[in-house]
Amino acid sequence: MPSEFNEKVIEEFRANGGRVGGYFEGSKLLLLTTTGAKSGNRVTTPVMYLPDGDRMVIIASNAGADNHPAWYHNLLANPDATVEVGTESFEAKPEHIEGEERDRLYAAMVAVAPGFAEYEAKTSRRIPVVALHRAA
Repeated sequence: MPSEFNEKVIEEFRANGGRVGGYFEGSKLLLLTTTGAKSGNRVTTPVMYLPDGDRMVIIASNAGADNHPAWYHNLLANPDATVEVGTESFEAKPEHIEGEERDRLYAAMVAVAPGFAEYEAKTSRRIPVVALHRAA
């Protein structure tokens, strides 16, 4: 079940064509709907993203917590996802990015959203980077 904070962001996103205020104001934000790894329920989470060519890069930072966010576990178990960006909705497939490309994309996200540097400093885990591709 999404938190009350996430529920409000999701509601505002859908009511305003993908634009939100507050914490995420001015950020590139998408809504990621995954299938729960344990529950099997569809769960929607607001996630900041970085455009990279024809894909959208998302970071499993979980605000620097020592565990991966639920959406990341969900994508590992059930890779089919729905993405909402602006007023558009489409099916997407995740690509888990590793090595130099992961580091490059993480650094690019830090350049536009410096908080991601803090998240990385707060945890000993290697924060996963995922690229979302439109499903054919």
